Amino acid sequence: MIDRLSTPPFGERLPHVVVPPPGPRSRSLAGRLRAVESRNVTFVGERFPVFWDAARGANVRDVDGNEYLDLSAAFGVALAGHAHPRITERVAAQAAVLMHGMGDVHPPALKLELLERLTALAPWPDAQAVLATSGSEAVEIALKTALLATGRAGVLAFSGGYHGLTAGALAATDRELFRRPFERRLYGGVTRVRFPTERDKPAVAEAALEQVERALARRSGGDPVGAVVVEPIQGRAGVRVPPPGFLAAVAEKARAAGALLVCDEVLTGFGRTGKLFAHEHHGVVPDLLCVGKAFGGGMPISACLAPGRFMDAWPPSEGEAIHTSTFLGHPVACVAALAFLDVLADERLVERAHALGELLRAGLASGLQRVDEIVEVRGRGLLIGVELAASGSAVALAERALRAGLIVLPAGDRGEVLQLTPPAVLTEAQVDHTVDALVERICLWTEER
Repeated sequence: MIDRLSTPPFGERLPHVVVPPPGPRSRSLAGRLRAVESRNVTFVGERFPVFWDAARGANVRDVDGNEYLDLSAAFGVALAGHAHPRITERVAAQAAVLMHGMGDVHPPALKLELLERLTALAPWPDAQAVLATSGSEAVEIALKTALLATGRAGVLAFSGGYHGLTAGALAATDRELFRRPFERRLYGGVTRVRFPTERDKPAVAEAALEQVERALARRSGGDPVGAVVVEPIQGRAGVRVPPPGFLAAVAEKARAAGALLVCDEVLTGFGRTGKLFAHEHHGVVPDLLCVGKAFGGGMPISACLAPGRFMDAWPPSEGEAIHTSTFLGHPVACVAALAFLDVLADERLVERAHALGELLRAGLASGLQRVDEIVEVRGRGLLIGVELAASGSAVALAERALRAGLIVLPAGDRGEVLQLTPPAVLTEAQVDHTVDALVERICLWTEER
């Protein structure tokens, strides 16, 4: 058992596995879940899942008492750490005063406060925003805004892009696994071009730009392109970073053709990559910006931002909004987002993400430099990918990491990239342990192959 007097508090501890995961309680809950949830939602197998019981900082405890180091930050949400006390205290206080409001009829005052804080961080002086609940919905709003502002329904997207699974966002998402069952319901006017990476030769990026130019010059599925949708760094595709100058050239070509550049920063926004927004790495100012995940500090909230000249393409409300939702401007989510923005600034999380990311990436690259299976260790800030040569390798390693008390996710079309998106509150000891434990498991796995 852990000596609680000699160890750091929950949130700053190293992993401690008391029973091989998934333990008996997790297995029991998994059996019950299969009876009441669609089999499509949660993967249930011999080694997955574990059921969470509590989380704090960079630690997660499951129902069997195992403590994990969460290197996923729960899909990138917990940039400020799980259950940050400054966020949870304000959430609890707000829930006791005003749990829900009427966001587009009689708004909670907190909605205005959040919009003022959020738009002040945008890259345009006259920014406006529409709040939403999920990242997918933020992308939907961006696509609708682009259509209204340009009069063009066509969309240009990129190979490997992931923008969500609602109908409009799914049409722009690349992976066939997600799209194929619903193709007949998806908008057909999406053109995809190659997304080059830093590792590609310059000719690859040049060819991709030529594809962009051709796509913008012709009609896409009968509709000219009004929106170019891109992740400044692709996450789910395997932490794919475009080469210098590529996004700037895409933006220039889009605007020359009368289309708008939509940066999907649902994962990368608010410091994840060591900049407030990932588009800053590329010297690009988008026309529309989608944010979510970390923005809510653990509560579900997202937004689409744009300059006023594009947002003014929406008609004024005359009592009915043509894009809204019941939980728009939810006061508890708004106060959580406000608290997160305070923590982001006061605890210098953007700078921490940059510094911690450098340590993690350098440590992993050094420890794995002689491992033949390793293709590349890459990323920005606390968005890091370890690419291996073999298909499914990251899936196997994620299972092994879980048994060692590390929560990581596989990424890439072939499950070949081990993705790390940890909280920016990792301690030095947790960083060192992460490097040592992952290097050890990857080396053991490659030796056994």
